[in-house]
Amino acid sequence: MYTAMSENTINPQDYRLHEGDTGSADYQVAVLTKRIIELTEHLKIHKKDFASRRGLLSMVANRRKLLDYLKKQSPERYQKCLTGLGLRR
Repeated sequence: MYTAMSENTINPQDYRLHEGDTGSADYQVAVLTKRIIELTEHLKIHKKDFASRRGLLSMVANRRKLLDYLKKQSPERYQKCLTGLGLRR
């Protein structure tokens, strides 16, 4: 779902709409993307960690729903998220 991008390059603070914003779809997508990358790295080492794999699939589904919502509400912010986070759709 994402291109080769390290977790250090993703800064969720860049996706806030205003100071103290933690609920906007942009910010939530950025936080989820960072967590997904970290968990993917974990699963490369721990191949039999099925509980974490289930959590990863849940996070990916949640991010997909947020991106679908963002695409309907604001296509500009949607494109900014895709290019900034290195997601492909």
